[in-house]
Amino acid sequence: MLLTIDVGNTHTVLGLFDGEDIVEHWRISTDARRTADELAVLLQGLMGMHPLLGEELGDGIDGIAICATVPSVLHELREVTRRYYGDVPAVLVEPGVKTGVPILTDNPKEVGADRIINAVAAVELYGGPAIVVDFGTATTFDAVSARGEYVGGVIAPGIEISVEALGVKGAQLRKIEVARPRSVIGKNTVEAMQAGIVYGFAGQVDGVVSRMVRELADDPEEVTVIATGGLAPMVLGESSVIDEHEPWLTLIGLRLVYERNVSRL
Repeated sequence: MLLTIDVGNTHTVLGLFDGEDIVEHWRISTDARRTADELAVLLQGLMGMHPLLGEELGDGIDGIAICATVPSVLHELREVTRRYYGDVPAVLVEPGVKTGVPILTDNPKEVGADRIINAVAAVELYGGPAIVVDFGTATTFDAVSARGEYVGGVIAPGIEISVEALGVKGAQLRKIEVARPRSVIGKNTVEAMQAGIVYGFAGQVDGVVSRMVRELADDPEEVTVIATGGLAPMVLGESSVIDEHEPWLTLIGLRLVYERNVSRL
């Protein structure tokens, strides 16, 4: 069994693979203050309930793959793998790790590990050219060429950030549940805000992706647009440019990177 861990700024997603199949997954809040010991206890609590794993931490785990956008959490997870999974091969995605995807940006080290991992999975599953739209703390748009190269992308404020900003900065507004309203024209403040978020982000996705497609390929039909991230379902039904929805794209990419590096450990 392979344990994959994707640490985002807001949430951490864990997936358990049996071969190529994801058999279990969990989503927890990301807390940069958690120590390695606290993380180990959390992992034991989650995985100890799974029927395919033993009660002791590490039982049934044959490999670990981790990517993180929060350096302090990556540091603590590195300690978790050393102290609690010492005999288990572990791949932490960072400079020097083999991904199979060339990074054609001004400074490849600036690109978030999760964005590269998404590109790895996109190339493997759909080929290039492709655009990955990841609905996380930020909404990121990442472009992959026809040759499978990561060529750059776009970063915009995410849905949850926008909702929080409206609640904080708007004197008569408040934080709301992100949900699809009854109609575009809201009949009350909550529905008006929901409409602005859902349809506003759908319009943003359509506009940004359309411009990226024109730069990425001569024939727009050649480009596959893939949506991922926890809030992707909110926009899927309203966007006209998304071709595929793969909620576990990052975890699949981690599995692929693990397989490409484990023989080198």
